[in-house]
Amino acid sequence: MAIEAELKAVVRDPEGVLKQLEDRYGVGRAEVYRDTYYDAPDGSLMGADRELRIRIVHGPDDTRTVLTYKGARVDEASGSKPEAETRVEDADAAHEIIRGLGFTARIAFEKRCRNYAFERDGHQVLATLVRVPELDDATFIEVETAAATPADLAPALVVVRAVLAELGISEMDLTTDLYTDAVAGARPA
Repeated sequence: MAIEAELKAVVRDPEGVLKQLEDRYGVGRAEVYRDTYYDAPDGSLMGADRELRIRIVHGPDDTRTVLTYKGARVDEASGSKPEAETRVEDADAAHEIIRGLGFTARIAFEKRCRNYAFERDGHQVLATLVRVPELDDATFIEVETAAATPADLAPALVVVRAVLAELGISEMDLTTDLYTDAVAGARPA
């Protein structure tokens, strides 16, 4: 399973970062993600820092559904995790299968994204500007590439950090906080 070499940061100047992304990589792809995270009834999946997610992506030209499993973090500083992901044909059937296996939906929320895909130093990179309505429309940026093995993670993160630095994102803006935790914390108890 490949490792998602990813860094996430709070964006303090969303319009400035958006302009830089568009100047460097062209017009991004606007998409709305509707994410549902599942867990075992006893909380053992999320308790072990693992994720099981169904994401429905609404884009300008299509809607697609993606099933994702993320293992526990292999790098605490970045929060990078092994990830397996695949498209599924029928979102309703995917939810039924996951529930039929005994998992329960723990949290669902929406992310409004603008994606920029490009190559950097031999790596396919995805930079995503993210707004989460439930988090007072705070803006984040996620920059990711894939690392085939744990040994490939450090060089992949060098590429990710370089992209962030070019966009004016400092190390102080980085966060490993999960959207799931932030959204759960923002909801009334």
